[in-house]
Amino acid sequence: MPKRQYPEPIPATWQRRDDGLLTLWWDRLCARSGHESAALYAGGLFAEDRRRPIAQWFNPALGAAMLVVPETSPEWPVQRFGIFYAPPKTGFERIRSSAHEWHPRLPRQSPTEDEAFAAAVAEAERFLQVEMSFV
Repeated sequence: MPKRQYPEPIPATWQRRDDGLLTLWWDRLCARSGHESAALYAGGLFAEDRRRPIAQWFNPALGAAMLVVPETSPEWPVQRFGIFYAPPKTGFERIRSSAHEWHPRLPRQSPTEDEAFAAAVAEAERFLQVEMSFV
């Protein structure tokens, strides 16, 4: 019986792209809610790349993407990373997952921002592994 790899690698068709938000996110948000409403969504979540870190993967063959990004306003006392999936062709959905939160006023208390980000990235990668089983 072959041994299973832990964690399983991300399928090669998914490319990691952390150099800036893909225009795919903005285009799909505008298609869903219109330009004016999109501009107000979560303080520019899909239009502005002002809060780091982010992680995203893109599958050009499918026209699909996955994004891990801070989703709470910077002034909130608890910050949270959200995971978003843009399936092939159209739309996007927030992936319901564990809360990947940290408290900026307590930067050394666990979970830290880095720990919350790492946990959100690991969960997004697991989602991509499962998603590819259905595509």
